[in-house]
Amino acid sequence: MDPYVLTDHAQMEMRRREITKDDVKKVMTSPEQRIDVRKGRCVYQSKLAYGEPTREYLVRVFVDIDREPNEVVTVYRTSRIDKYWR
Repeated sequence: MDPYVLTDHAQMEMRRREITKDDVKKVMTSPEQRIDVRKGRCVYQSKLAYGEPTREYLVRVFVDIDREPNEVVTVYRTSRIDKYWR
């Protein structure tokens, strides 16, 4: 993945949703899937474990790839993996 920056909105959502920069970095450097949403925007996603006891979630990172550097627009995690997994 090319260099990227976190937008203010993405950072706010990461704090609110308790997603770390390390989690975003994991998804961005080694995504399990990449899905093109529209021209210039894609979603990188990977399954990560959270909590005690651990539970698997899908972390989805929305990236505007038509900018230099790429911009992470927002990030969230969901337990509804089957809905988004391709």
